[in-house]
Amino acid sequence: MKISDRVNELKLKITQVYIALISKQTPWYAKIFAALAIGYALSPIDLIPDFIPVLGYLDDLIILPVLITLCIKLIPQTIWDSYEERSKMIWQDGNPKKWYFAIPIILIWLSLITFVVIKIIN
Repeated sequence: MKISDRVNELKLKITQVYIALISKQTPWYAKIFAALAIGYALSPIDLIPDFIPVLGYLDDLIILPVLITLCIKLIPQTIWDSYEERSKMIWQDGNPKKWYFAIPIILIWLSLITFVVIKIIN
């Protein structure tokens, strides 16, 4: 399998995980891992910074797939399959049609930044 195929598969899976996060059908314990996976995928902060040769990208290649796999294992297969259909529709033209999927992550980061600034000021 080519690297570009793996990247496309990962894009599809992370979109499915996001759909699982916002879906009411997803069990709460699976939503925890979905939130961790989405947060880690979109976070500019890594466990090991990317500027460290090899190790910087190794954590992304290990941690993100593990979080996605845990999320998949915790969601019933029929529900997960319906998320796959929805995620394919989102990426059908090469770009996500719904830009507002980023809003929850942006709000989380803004909340964290606000919290840190308030703690520093006080």
